[in-house]
Amino acid sequence: MFGAVELRMLWASIALGLVQLSAAMIAGLVSGRLAWNLGARDTEGPQLGKFAARIERAWQNYLETFPVFAAVVLLAAALNKHNATTALGAELYFYSRVAHLPIYAIGTPVLRTVIWTVSLVGIILVLLGAWPGAFLG
Repeated sequence: MFGAVELRMLWASIALGLVQLSAAMIAGLVSGRLAWNLGARDTEGPQLGKFAARIERAWQNYLETFPVFAAVVLLAAALNKHNATTALGAELYFYSRVAHLPIYAIGTPVLRTVIWTVSLVGIILVLLGAWPGAFLG
């Protein structure tokens, strides 16, 4: 059976995505977007404040990385490739994404980029861990 670590990290990353979506929604509402959200949204809504804009950008960033993470975890599962590399990669992705939201929200630019890079390394590790012999039959 495929490693429980990778699937737990995938499940936890899905839950984290829901947290980030909720945070972005709440930040938008606090910024005065309730009436705009309830309307047809034919025009651009009220501008977000700095904090809410950071939360929104963190959410958009999550949306850019999560599908790739989910794909590599599911690929590794389909190929039944579970090893220390895939487990470490999945954990790096999840825990760095947990750290990314608050670091982004408080506006720490260099550390934010370092944490994002760690999440990318996690995705690459899962992919590499799934690679050996994967397509050689």
